[in-house]
Amino acid sequence: MTSQIIEGINKSVASVGKVAAEKGQAGISTGAGLAYGLVAVGAGLAMVGAAGAGAGQGIAAGRAADAVGRNPEAEAKIRTMMIVGSAIAESAAIYALIVSILLIFVY
Repeated sequence: MTSQIIEGINKSVASVGKVAAEKGQAGISTGAGLAYGLVAVGAGLAMVGAAGAGAGQGIAAGRAADAVGRNPEAEAKIRTMMIVGSAIAESAAIYALIVSILLIFVY
């Protein structure tokens, strides 16, 4: 698994270098092209945090559905706890989105 991740990162950096070289030929300095490409890669990596939040919310919703199936009388308490937990997990995804937007538009 780790080797696949490293291989994917190497491919991404190679494609960023290719884009930077093309921008360098178009009159933009290679350093600026490479920097912008790496900003795009950083924004993409920042959004990995959203994937973790989504997976966590899916697991929580599944467990809540199981709990309601076992104990229907506790549905209101289970729903409340699930919504609070989902809101906390979603805050991490929102922070990742803000970081990505800042990386793309501030640079």
